[in-house]
Amino acid sequence: MEELLKILKEIHSDVDYETCTTLIDDGILDSFDIISIITEVSSEFDVQIPANEIVPENFNSAEALWKLIERLEDE
Repeated sequence: MEELLKILKEIHSDVDYETCTTLIDDGILDSFDIISIITEVSSEFDVQIPANEIVPENFNSAEALWKLIERLEDE
């Protein structure tokens, strides 16, 4: 989770990723941010995020994104 938070902080250092649960819903992250996150996550955690997993529910919070990464690592 620490590495994920580091990736997210590089994109928007002013966001409290540990408590925010509306990153997509409130427009904090835009489509370019999502692409950057997907690229960094793929590189850092050696997982591929399939297109069908690129939905707001998986990107609205750091916790949701972490759960997605863990699930993809287990597959």
